[in-house]
Amino acid sequence: MINFTFVRTTTAKAAVGLVTKEKNARFIAGGTNLVDLMKRGVTAPERLIDINGVPLKQIELAGDVLHIGALASNSAVAEHELVKLHFPLLSLALQAGASQQLRNVATVGGNMMQRTRCGYFYDTTMPCNKRAPGTGCGAITGYNRMHAIFGTSEQCIAVHPSDMCVGLVALDAMVVLAGPKGERKLKFIDFHKLAGTTPEKDNNLLPGEMIIRLEIPLNKVAANSHYVKVRDRASYAFALVSVAAGLQLQGDKIVDVRLAMGGVAHKPWRLLEAEAFLKGKTATEANFKAAAALVMKNAKAYKENAFKLQMAPNTLIEALNLAKSKA
Repeated sequence: MINFTFVRTTTAKAAVGLVTKEKNARFIAGGTNLVDLMKRGVTAPERLIDINGVPLKQIELAGDVLHIGALASNSAVAEHELVKLHFPLLSLALQAGASQQLRNVATVGGNMMQRTRCGYFYDTTMPCNKRAPGTGCGAITGYNRMHAIFGTSEQCIAVHPSDMCVGLVALDAMVVLAGPKGERKLKFIDFHKLAGTTPEKDNNLLPGEMIIRLEIPLNKVAANSHYVKVRDRASYAFALVSVAAGLQLQGDKIVDVRLAMGGVAHKPWRLLEAEAFLKGKTATEANFKAAAALVMKNAKAYKENAFKLQMAPNTLIEALNLAKSKA
C-alpha cells in the first residue's frame, strides 16, 4: 500500500471541492471494499477524503418517497421499520449480503460503488481490462464460474457483486448526486454501466460527483415480494444467481411486477421484458416459466458457468412462487 494523505470533511460541498482538486483522490466512508483494493495494490489513491462527518444518514419518508442517505449503514437500512414495511424486498436483499459485522460498517453509497470480486481483477499479476485497460480479460478463457451470462463483451465478463443494488434496481430507485455543478438525479437503472469497451468504468458518475441519497417511490408490491440468493455457502458468499421479485396481485391477476437478477451481469440486471410479459396475466407456474424463458433468450455462457443457464430461470421461477405465496 502506497503512502496517502487523509482528510476529513463535514459537508458535501467541501468533499466535492477536495476530490475535484486532486485527480487521484477517493471518498472513503466504511471502506469495506476500498481498503481491500488498496491492500492488494488494485487501486492506489493519493488522498482519501473521509466523508463520515457529512450528515447523510437519514432514513425518512418525504411524501410518498423514501429518502435514504448515502452514509446510512446497510444494517440500519435493513432493520429500519419504514424499509421493512414499505420495501421488504430491499431489507431482504441487504440481509443476504456480506456478514452482520460488515453490514454494520458498510454504507449505502459504498455498496453502490463496490467493485467486482472477479479473481483476475484482484490479482495484479493477471490480465484484466477492468484493472489495467488493454491487458486482456483472463476470465474469458480462464476460470469463469462466477461470471456473467448477460450483457458481456470481449473486454470483460465480470459481474457486479451487490445484493442491495439488485433490490434497488427492481424498486425504481433514483440516485441523487452532488458535483461541482450542483445536484442532479439519475435513475438507479442507469447508474451502473455494462462493460462494453470501457470495463474500467463501473458507473455513470461524472468527475467530482458523490452520492448524496437514494429516493425510492412507494409501490404496491411490498406484500408479495421476495429475494432469493443462490450461493456456495449460507453466509458471506457472493451470489451465483440472485433474484428480486415483487408482485402486485388482484386475486391471481398480476397488476404490477418488479424483477431483477444479480450475479449474472456487469450491473444489476433488470428483467423488463419479463415484467411486460407478466403484467395482466395470472400468477401461474406456466406464466412464470414462460417469463423465465424470455429472460434467457439472450444469455451466453462460458466454459465454467454454463450451469447458470439452468440456475437463473429456476431461481426466477422460485422467487416468483415465493412472492406469490405471501398473498
